[in-house]
Amino acid sequence: MGLPREICIFLFSLSALAVLYAMNTVPAFQEPFVILEIGVGVLVAVFLLVFLAVRHDPPKDPLFYVFAEFSFTCIIDLTSALEYDGFASGFMEFYRTTGEPYLGTAYAIMMCYWDGIMHFFLYLLMVRRMSQKKPYRTVGIFWAGSLFANMVIFVPGIVLGKYGSEIRPAFWLNMPFLLVPIWGAVALFRRRRELPAVSPGKIERVQKRNLLLRPLDFLLIICLLGAIGFSIFRGFVVLDCPLETCLTYINKYEPYLKDPVGYPKVMMLLFMFYATPLLALFTYGLWTPGCTWMLDWTVYFAGAMAQCQWSHVGASLHSRTPLPYRIPQEMWKPVLGLNLAYLAVPLILALRCTRNPAFFMRAAPEGQANHEKKYN
Repeated sequence: MGLPREICIFLFSLSALAVLYAMNTVPAFQEPFVILEIGVGVLVAVFLLVFLAVRHDPPKDPLFYVFAEFSFTCIIDLTSALEYDGFASGFMEFYRTTGEPYLGTAYAIMMCYWDGIMHFFLYLLMVRRMSQKKPYRTVGIFWAGSLFANMVIFVPGIVLGKYGSEIRPAFWLNMPFLLVPIWGAVALFRRRRELPAVSPGKIERVQKRNLLLRPLDFLLIICLLGAIGFSIFRGFVVLDCPLETCLTYINKYEPYLKDPVGYPKVMMLLFMFYATPLLALFTYGLWTPGCTWMLDWTVYFAGAMAQCQWSHVGASLHSRTPLPYRIPQEMWKPVLGLNLAYLAVPLILALRCTRNPAFFMRAAPEGQANHEKKYN
């Protein structure tokens, strides 16, 4: 009996260190266009090696190849973060100047930690569940939201921030990581949900309860309204709103919002224009029974917010962020409290929807249990 696939992928991913070491020690591999060519070649080679390794027992799910490929790149991202923070050396020096110099920003370092640890764990978990023929749709939707939010802020932040004039050919290696999670999300959303069997009678009883008889939902609606206000407020702040409240906040509480790297401004604008409508829809979904879309979109949004807030808060405290843009030490408690609460709301909402979904389900015909559980 061979090793489990997730163990094989874990061990194979470590070979990324050998690739980085070779590129770091051979000067001919360090030219800007050569880095792009080698990067594309490595991605293709990894896919072919994985494809050949499983050709006798190929997985039915094409996302297996995505998870195996991206697991390899997770090690690269983790190595990059560790090297910039001084915990490793000899792997990524060449990439700092001729590859992607913006990876040395505090935001990118925190982003790479998230990818190298959290995404890597999710890939191995999903591959394990595939191998055991267990469903992983909910975990997959969380991953898709996380990775898409990662890249939809990172890529525009590079172009619009102070590194917009230092884009090298290796920048285009980010495109698969921006496009693939969109395809992955569409594929996962189309699959049938992993829901427990719930009788129509129970669904009817739950959905007839007044909001005041559902204290958690009532509290969540209040928190969602607060999150909407916070999203709009910080959007105004990064748009240089002249109101005294906005000026006080950006100067005394969260000066990281004016960091010229561009990432915080892009994030706050995305929160204002995209997260705000979603938060409003979630408020409606908690009020109105039978909104089945809540079961998926809350998980997707939770993944996106977890990644964003990890990178944002971490970068605002990181030593690579210039001191004038870091959160002042005397303001740590209120600012971190606000940001952690802003993160906790979508996570709690997603847990509430997935753990007790009856309020959001539609009743099946009389005498038939309502369930959509199916391996995917």
